[in-house]
Amino acid sequence: MNYSENNHLVLIGKIVSEKNYSHEIYGEKFYVFSLEVVRLSSTTDIIPITISERLLTNVDISIGREVKVEGQFRSYNSYENERNRLILTVFAKEIEEFVHNEAEDKELVTNEVELVGYICKKPIYRQTPFGREIADVLLAVNRAYNKSDYIPCIAWGRNARFCQNMEIGAEVKITGRVQSRSYEKKHEDGTTETRVAYEVSIASMEVPEKETDEATEEVV
Repeated sequence: MNYSENNHLVLIGKIVSEKNYSHEIYGEKFYVFSLEVVRLSSTTDIIPITISERLLTNVDISIGREVKVEGQFRSYNSYENERNRLILTVFAKEIEEFVHNEAEDKELVTNEVELVGYICKKPIYRQTPFGREIADVLLAVNRAYNKSDYIPCIAWGRNARFCQNMEIGAEVKITGRVQSRSYEKKHEDGTTETRVAYEVSIASMEVPEKETDEATEEVV
């Protein structure tokens, strides 16, 4: 099985932080930096990129540089304060300097991720006070060496209604974008901490190898 087909991502944005050392595996060092990606609405997402030192020999990743990153949206567990916390990051497999082309920029997709995985938690469907339909979906995406990434996703409108009755274990293919959002974490001692969550905002979803009338699509 080609696991890279389960999880593919492309981001184009501006580097907004210095690279910081993350970890080392079998003598290969990895670093993390932040990439600012602009939405169509002109708001921005700040997305963490994890990258091997071996990809940095021919590309400048200093602050302010614009780059194109291809890779996967991955997760891992971080144990802190006696609790597990799900950490999400983009694992870069390719990176290159991005050069604008006025003719092509009008059709440019700066943030797209495709995932094929399995529902691993019952989707939570709700409506906002303004009547907007939302569903939270946790997707398990298989990776090589018997590993899986657990990716939080959010569906809207018809997609939210479509997935609200899906059972745990159901396979689904989604296309969307990686987004960041800030929230306040309340601690037991009464203090609060501002944290950033990352998730996939679903643009389209379907059940693989099913009839096409079971697919839905919504642009958000």
